[in-house]
This record gives sequence, structure tokens and C-alpha cells, in this order.
Amino acid sequence: MILVNTDYITGKELEMLGLVKGSTIQTKHIGRDITQGLKHIVGGELKAYNEMMDEARALATKRMVEEAEELGADAVVSIRYSSAAIMQGAAEVIVYGTAVKFK
Repeated sequence: MILVNTDYITGKELEMLGLVKGSTIQTKHIGRDITQGLKHIVGGELKAYNEMMDEARALATKRMVEEAEELGADAVVSIRYSSAAIMQGAAEVIVYGTAVKFK
């Protein structure tokens, strides 16, 4: 499966199949949330939250690809990611794009 953020794939004529998306809401356990809160006091990178967001993006992307595969897509173009804080220590990630088939 080809995944791109452009609306075309060089050298390919595309048949649009429709919008596909994937999303997830991720959180860290309370122990990690407390340690990351303490890090806020002294500053620096919040590695546990970076890991959480990486996992969330990967899972949301996997779900989008599965939806595209169900449509028989060869690729997903015009991919966009969005994220939002749902509550302290929890974030939603959504990814969407257009499923396409090569002509």
C-alpha cells in the first residue's frame, strides 16, 4: 500500500474510491502520568507522551490502511493527521485520506 500526502502519484492514473480514515484515543497509565507531570516542573522532553503519540499515529494509520484495503485500494493519497487532547494524559489521533486504485 502506497501512502502519500500529495494528491497524486507520479506516473499513475488514479481512480478515486473514497474517503478512508482511522482513529484512536490513547492514554498512559497513572504512574507515567505522574512522572511526566513532574517533568513539567523542571522542563524537558516528555518521552512517555512522545511514545504514546507515536503508538497512536501508527495504530490510526493501520486502521486507515485496513479500511482502504477493504475497498481494494492500491494507495491512499492526500493523507492528513490531526490530534487533540481529550483529557489530561489522553489524546485522540485521526488520520484520513483518499483511497485510490491504479488505472
